[in-house]
Amino acid sequence: MTGLSRRTFLGAAAGASAATVLGAQLASAATTAKGCIAGGTVYIGSYTSGAGGHGLDVSSRSGAKLGPVRTVPGITDTSWFDRGADGKTLYVTNEGDPNGFVSALNVADAANPKLLNKVSSKGGAPTHLSVHSSQKYVLAANYSSGSVVVLPILAGGKLGAATDLVTHKADSGQAHAHQVVNDPTGRWVLSVDLGADSVYVYSLDVGTGKLALHQQLKLPAGAGPRHLAFDKTGKFAYILQELRPEVTVASWDAAAGTLKALSVVPAVPPGSTGDLFPGEITLSKDGKFAYATVRGPNTLATFAVAGDSLKLVSTVSSGGNWPRHVALDPGENWFYVSNQRSGTVTWLPRDPATGLPGAVAGSLAVPDVNSVYFA
Repeated sequence: MTGLSRRTFLGAAAGASAATVLGAQLASAATTAKGCIAGGTVYIGSYTSGAGGHGLDVSSRSGAKLGPVRTVPGITDTSWFDRGADGKTLYVTNEGDPNGFVSALNVADAANPKLLNKVSSKGGAPTHLSVHSSQKYVLAANYSSGSVVVLPILAGGKLGAATDLVTHKADSGQAHAHQVVNDPTGRWVLSVDLGADSVYVYSLDVGTGKLALHQQLKLPAGAGPRHLAFDKTGKFAYILQELRPEVTVASWDAAAGTLKALSVVPAVPPGSTGDLFPGEITLSKDGKFAYATVRGPNTLATFAVAGDSLKLVSTVSSGGNWPRHVALDPGENWFYVSNQRSGTVTWLPRDPATGLPGAVAGSLAVPDVNSVYFA
């Protein structure tokens, strides 16, 4: 993958094959939630160095519909969001390669983000970040350099220079750190690396901002783990693989700080062919359902969740090409899917009883869109 950007290495454009729904009863079960009132500010990230994206856009919701966007100037290649616990500071990745950055923005007025400062991520293509539960650091994953950086949060929400940088090593090829989060207890930091086919577990000294490797869970070569999500109990993690359309179910022992792979579940129906590249995984608040986007067939997959059991129950069309990301609105009545190659954010209703998505109800044009985040 040397010399190829993280957004082009997957090869030819995705096919626009029709989505599959597993069972007519499941397909018809998802309907618009009655009495749903949606509103508020929405942030949308897109790639400025790609097909003419805007970087960071601000939109608003009326019902489920997203309104026209307003671009925040000077915020390039925005590819991930997180916010401090006080809600006043938004942190975003600026996915430059070979020189990436992380920006801090004041969002006390949610509709009018103001740049506080921008610091180096100490690597290329920072694709993901998270605010550590201590609220003292922002952690970011540099995709092209396969590294994780620790950035201190200063007074007023600004970011300081890195306190630590750890670099992963792949057994073959190149490491590509794709996500970094802390576990539900806040004691451990986990980084998912697509190139190293591994999930790394670190401890973080909140006094010094230094990481120490505790475990490396190796998955099969070529799995390409991308993102993980914890279940409601915090005892299991679901690791979405990009290079194989699968989810690895793992147990998580927070006391010991260890992951153990238990089983592998397909993210596509049997017999699926062609490009099959999962993008994002998220869980419903009640812990009963997991959702994943799959690029190629351009679908949103629904899984039934029960601890160490994960089962694919439905796939529906994302309504666009190359669904990179999916987010549930705060009320969990709507899915918002970022379809990168068609440059559209689509929204689909979610049936709160069955957890299933319905057909696309609308869309908003955003070139080279990456992700959606709710203020």
